[in-house]
Amino acid sequence: MAALDDLVFDPWDPAFVADPYPAYAQLRAAGRVTYYEPTGQWLVPHHADVSALLRDRRLGRTYQHRFGHEEFGRTAPPAEHEPFHVLNDHGMLDLEPPDHTRIRRLVSKAFTPRTVERLKPYVEGLAGELVAGLVAAGGGDLLTDVAEPLPVAVIAEMLGIPQVDRAQLRPWSADICGMYELNPSEEAARNAVRASVEFSDYLRELIAARREEPGEDLISGLIAAHDEGDRLTEQEMISTCVLLLNAGHEATVNATVNGWWALFRNPGQLAALRADHSLVPSAVEELMRYDTPLQLFERWVLDEIEIDGTTIPRGAEIAMLFGSANHDPAVFSHPDRLDLARPENPHISFSAGIHYCIGAPLARIELAASMSALLEKAPTLSLAAAPERKPNFVIRGLEGLRVEVR
Repeated sequence: MAALDDLVFDPWDPAFVADPYPAYAQLRAAGRVTYYEPTGQWLVPHHADVSALLRDRRLGRTYQHRFGHEEFGRTAPPAEHEPFHVLNDHGMLDLEPPDHTRIRRLVSKAFTPRTVERLKPYVEGLAGELVAGLVAAGGGDLLTDVAEPLPVAVIAEMLGIPQVDRAQLRPWSADICGMYELNPSEEAARNAVRASVEFSDYLRELIAARREEPGEDLISGLIAAHDEGDRLTEQEMISTCVLLLNAGHEATVNATVNGWWALFRNPGQLAALRADHSLVPSAVEELMRYDTPLQLFERWVLDEIEIDGTTIPRGAEIAMLFGSANHDPAVFSHPDRLDLARPENPHISFSAGIHYCIGAPLARIELAASMSALLEKAPTLSLAAAPERKPNFVIRGLEGLRVEVR
């Protein structure tokens, strides 16, 4: 087991957040697993270990299907945080079988390859409209003008959320996701609780309206499935909708701006992409690997495991470092080099195992659509100002990305 005395892993240091990849290299060199006292987690930085642990059923996203808090050696969350945990703990991302299996089976019907492919013309049309607006204005903020509105509109359309209500979705999501950072502050917790209550109340009213007047949307489909005998509580329905909104756009938004910031810093690769638009599919994969939008994913140790001779006891928490795994030289040749034509790219940005991102095919379509629209309609797109990175470590993104179109 490595010690962190001489390492520079510090998820609250702006310099680390700006570029964590050198610290990851130190972690990988130090060993396969490292205990990190400030968060009480075991850090796992290597691709092979992260990939294996994501599939290891001795680990879980929750432990409450098998153990109580005290039995597991953990303290129950503060009572004032309960609205967030009720919302979060009933979503399939934080459930284990059989509940996870039941809910994922229902939701997966909306994300079949055929269903997602049918969305492609809508996604590409909307991406074209958003980029056309950016071009007409001579530039703007790529984050707020293109990266955010595209995936938010797509998932809101799938859920059946009326256009007039969609402006609040992104702020609610941002506040809720603040709780996924390491050791979140009390202010972040208060914001997450408030957003959880407001979003849940809104969805409860929307679900009631869909019961009265069903549509062709996913919420109506979940209601119909429940009425036909597939067990789905109202809380599970609410939590599922929030998860789909949050997971359905956060990674896509950040992958878009992280990706274009990387392209601007690598003009040779950007020139190659502009010269050959057939690189778009492999560029999407490489940009998600190169600057991973989700840097860390957590698992509870349900049954004792061993990593490289170190015993990790039941009740411990594993922090799998996706950003480090995606830069592991044992898997990726020249991992710190952006290579849009990289032939082999087994990145784990969409996770793996039973919690593999159900929306990955849709995210790929959205990322390719916005990239293609920008290449075609804004061939002179350039950086207008160096961006400021968000202070978050786990969910990696930018405060904005100012661009201009000459």
